[in-house]
Amino acid sequence: MLPEVIRPQIGLAYLLARATDTVADTDVVPVEDRLATLEGLRRRILGDETQSLDLHVYVEDSSQVAGSASPAERALLSRIADAISLLRSFSPDDQRRIQEVMNVITSGQELDLRRFGNVEPGAILSLNTSAELDDYTYRVAGCVGEFWTRTCDAHLFSSQGWHVAGQLRDGIRFGKGLQLVNILRDLPKDLRSGRCYLPSSELKELGLEPASLINSTIYPRLRPLYDQYLSRAESHLEAGWNYVQGIPNGGRRVKFGCALPILIGFRTIALLRRGNPLDASRRIKVNRAFVRGALWRSFFAVWGLGDWNRLKTWAREGA
Repeated sequence: MLPEVIRPQIGLAYLLARATDTVADTDVVPVEDRLATLEGLRRRILGDETQSLDLHVYVEDSSQVAGSASPAERALLSRIADAISLLRSFSPDDQRRIQEVMNVITSGQELDLRRFGNVEPGAILSLNTSAELDDYTYRVAGCVGEFWTRTCDAHLFSSQGWHVAGQLRDGIRFGKGLQLVNILRDLPKDLRSGRCYLPSSELKELGLEPASLINSTIYPRLRPLYDQYLSRAESHLEAGWNYVQGIPNGGRRVKFGCALPILIGFRTIALLRRGNPLDASRRIKVNRAFVRGALWRSFFAVWGLGDWNRLKTWAREGA
């Protein structure tokens, strides 16, 4: 969807983040080894080290690793040297922007591994405070909105009078909102992996602990807190919608690329409000028909053939 002038930079940053995320998530590899590999990848991306990194355990076609990483992810890791070499072909400013966002993303992945990587079987650990959750959503997603904005400013809109400071603020919230939606949607799956992103201090105020959330029948007790976080996610996505509206008319492809995930986020929040998100047997997810509808409606809105406000209402209410 993106304009050709920014597609390579954003595409490569995505691939590098996908590679480090695959390392962090390959749970058949011991935590300390994953942390060491992440640090090695980070140092190579930043240019602090040039020696090759041994990733054979992640890319070999064994049943253990195959269960944790897809063939595409293993193929990506097998060619990570090519990706890093491509990074060196960009301008110094583009390299710096990609390195900066990858430095923040890998710090979030490492922090997540240190918090949850060694949880005992059957135990559930949680974040302590809302501030920790906000920090995590910035590290793994909010920083991406910042990166997109700076990349667009450098290559597309610097002479078109867009308000870059406001776009940076809204872009950070845009990314944080998408990540918070993912966290709230994936709560049952994360609980069964021993991790809880809802803060223990706030659960305690409701007389709950992370292990309580395994039982979906307690959702009425959790709901005030859960709804509070749904509203926070929705507020962040509203900032993301402002971000889309702030993109100059010459950036139709960027608008199109940004609108789709926000619409999916709004619909996901609406579905989560109607269901029991603790029920692991009924995963709440936007269907393909909605995604196709969002693609076409966004396309028409970008070209002035649809109303942006009606599009947002449709996503939230199905109307």
